[in-house]
Amino acid sequence: MKDMIIVGAGTAGLSAAIYAQRSGLKALVLEGNAYGGQIVNTPDIENYPGIAHISGFDFATNLYQQALDLGAKVQYEKVVEVIDDGKIKTVKTTKNEYQTKALILATGLVRRHIGLPNEDRFMGKGVSYCATCDGAFFKNKVVAVNGGGNVALEDAQYLADLCEKVYIIHRRDAFRAEQAEINRILEKKNIECVYDSTVTKLNGNDHLESIEVRDKEGNTRQLDVAALFVAIGQIPLNEAFKNIVDLDGSGYIKADELGYTNHPGIFAAGDCRVKSLRQLATAASDGANAATSAYHYLLTLK
Repeated sequence: MKDMIIVGAGTAGLSAAIYAQRSGLKALVLEGNAYGGQIVNTPDIENYPGIAHISGFDFATNLYQQALDLGAKVQYEKVVEVIDDGKIKTVKTTKNEYQTKALILATGLVRRHIGLPNEDRFMGKGVSYCATCDGAFFKNKVVAVNGGGNVALEDAQYLADLCEKVYIIHRRDAFRAEQAEINRILEKKNIECVYDSTVTKLNGNDHLESIEVRDKEGNTRQLDVAALFVAIGQIPLNEAFKNIVDLDGSGYIKADELGYTNHPGIFAAGDCRVKSLRQLATAASDGANAATSAYHYLLTLK
């Protein structure tokens, strides 16, 4: 029987493990892939309080080692099912079955990719999936945003205040965002909307230098940009938990700022839960809050 199981070894999950161990609990972290989450692909982090510059890999490795040094255990097993029998939660993986009193879900999400050649090669070298994370690296440069929903338009507004010019490339003839967001975009003088078009090619040597855009008639156009911010959707990794906790229409776990879900003893932290800002700092905060909430929950069982 485990005091606490944490599903996910990203920033939220490892932060939860650190706080759990410091509270005197024994935390088991289950990770289906590799530790660190998406941040390991970021070449430079400059918006985490107290750390001016660090690579995503180094940040994740430091966090991982800190959790291990405090006594947390990490097993690389994918969780496929959770059964809640009240005070006992059974966690089934592809390899084993565990029982725990408290469970923290910190599975994160994956960002939808365009699926073009060179996309992975240029990741962190001009291709980004987070404007608030990487926008400052392209100050006073020309960039593009791919997408037409609220996130894409919010990204474009954010970038327009930093960059010389922003293209918004959308595959339809009208944006899918709220009208208020659309109005703000149309008011920006340095934003150009490219409708009925898709990004078909990424060009460059060591980094992104331009993109090719094709409209619905088949006409192509080259845009010289320093960066492409892809905002065509996110996929929370909560499929295994849809029958155990409440999810919103997009698949995110409904949990409050302290991590409480609709099931006693089950908590959520990080990008997998409903929230407005998904950043390293908020992921770490989520992990700390969820672990502290789980600790107080465990006290009620004694």
